[in-house]
Amino acid sequence: MIHATIRVDGTVARKDVVGAIFGQTEGLLGEGLQLRKLQRTGRIGHVDVNLNNNKGRVQGQIEVSSSIDQVSTAVIGAALETIDRIGPCKAVIKVKEIENIRSAKRDHVIDRAKQLLLGIVNSASGESKNILDEVRSVLTLDTEIDFEEMTAGPNVRDSDAIIIVEGRNDVRNLLKYGINNAIATMGSGIKPKLAELASKKKTVTAFLDGDRGGKLLLMEISGTLGKSLTHVAFAPQSREVEHLEGKVVTKCLGQKEPASKAVARIQTEIQKDDDASVGKGKPSLEAPEEVKGWAPMMDGLKRNQTVIVLEDGSGSKPLSPKDLETALGKTDGAQGLVFSGKVSDRIYELASGAGISNVVGKTVGPQSLKLGVQAYSVSDLE
Repeated sequence: MIHATIRVDGTVARKDVVGAIFGQTEGLLGEGLQLRKLQRTGRIGHVDVNLNNNKGRVQGQIEVSSSIDQVSTAVIGAALETIDRIGPCKAVIKVKEIENIRSAKRDHVIDRAKQLLLGIVNSASGESKNILDEVRSVLTLDTEIDFEEMTAGPNVRDSDAIIIVEGRNDVRNLLKYGINNAIATMGSGIKPKLAELASKKKTVTAFLDGDRGGKLLLMEISGTLGKSLTHVAFAPQSREVEHLEGKVVTKCLGQKEPASKAVARIQTEIQKDDDASVGKGKPSLEAPEEVKGWAPMMDGLKRNQTVIVLEDGSGSKPLSPKDLETALGKTDGAQGLVFSGKVSDRIYELASGAGISNVVGKTVGPQSLKLGVQAYSVSDLE
């Protein structure tokens, strides 16, 4: 396939270009390479011309399919570049590329065959996979290393990504499935050496059990690693990482979520569980002096608008309900919310997820303490 560009100083139509290609190359290349004859015998295909007219000048593309040998195709391509006029207009044709269609089709066949073969391999019987896993486990159990008194995979030092799990058996299970960059916290707090290692990595994923213990460990990891923790993945509900099958491990890691989002969600879930276990809590009736100082931020707010109290004590611009969640996600160190409406469950959840402990609303329901967030009404600030 010959790919060429055309530029004409004037206005011409597609038929003018096609006519010039056949007319001006006739007799130039000898009897064996006459384009009309080659097209009649099917050795040269359709001449495809696409033109764009802009302010009296024409630019476009020409494509000529060819089934003759490469040398003859190259000669025809060079012949196209000898065309310097189309009708009364000056023209320039440049060949960009001569594409080997057979080679492209061959590459497609190879790539598709690889995909089909992988499909056959991946659909092998579960029994065969279990046999392979058992044999492989003999090899991989010995590849674990000791990293600063923490069990880890052999690639944990050199890889630009690590996976943090809870225990030694979690690391061993991941090794069975070829995951060699895991490291265990060993269940005794987050060691400073682990935090130091994580700070040097591009991607740090916490992969934890799907129970309350996994959630609490996430909060501990997040508190120690801070922004070094980039992603979080959980085993299915009530399951442990050390007992997961290979397919489940792959699925869980494939569904990992950004750490900031996961930590906020889990923090809210833990607080909800705590609230349910201890009751509603005792609402605070006396607002701190700092919170009382937020009262002027309520002035001028339209119904259901919110102001975020920033780290320096100033207020953000008024935010609509649909913009509030996004704004909180982009704000670091927010102290509180001032909401022009009744404090709802959504306000409690957003505040809790952002680490905010105090909110002010025009009114508050009978329960003013939820998810670790204390709500005050305007009257509480007087």
